[in-house]
Amino acid sequence: MPPPDSAQSLPLWGMILASYLLGALPFGLLLAKGLKGIDPRTVGSGNIGATNTIRAVGKPIGLTAFALDVMKGLAPALWLAPLAAAEPDLVRAQVLGGAAAVIGHCFPVYLGFKGGKGVATACGAAIAVDPIVFLIGGAAWLVCIVTTRYVGLASMVMGVAFPIAAWARGDDAWFLGGTAALAALILLRHRANLGRLLRGEEPRMGDKKRDAASNGTDTSHA
Repeated sequence: MPPPDSAQSLPLWGMILASYLLGALPFGLLLAKGLKGIDPRTVGSGNIGATNTIRAVGKPIGLTAFALDVMKGLAPALWLAPLAAAEPDLVRAQVLGGAAAVIGHCFPVYLGFKGGKGVATACGAAIAVDPIVFLIGGAAWLVCIVTTRYVGLASMVMGVAFPIAAWARGDDAWFLGGTAALAALILLRHRANLGRLLRGEEPRMGDKKRDAASNGTDTSHA
């Protein structure tokens, strides 16, 4: 990719800041409140991610929020990173921009740093750098969700699959390190899910009784 025109360039720190602010946009909350007048933080798990948005206002709005959360990771890595003209390593800029967006989603400045779990946004960043890594991670997610019906577990499995796939494909060291860091963050954000799994209390996808019983706990994954 040719370097961007200097008139359209950003300093690296500016690209990272813009990526964070974009990632911090709470699309699930904005769509649910704007279109239905419902705050997803008061429903189900209280999470602003796509899973709880679906629970709060239905699949059309929830899936739209999911797509926009993916774009929050895709846009910095695909379009903002190349504008960091002073950064000679494009992959490094992509990883930093994508990571900033994921951090923004998890810790949004607009909501007192209380956000989602970063899975959808991490997927968007992975798609921008190496779509094959995303497809491998997505396949791992699908196998796990079909066999166990644990959404949180599937998200953790996908997160761990990303750095393994990046290593197997011989990807750039920055991308390998970035996927490993994101996997650690996804595991950290799902620690409550992991605890419930170990106690046998984690609700399965489609188990409405147990899902209702978990009302007020954080079972969302996006």
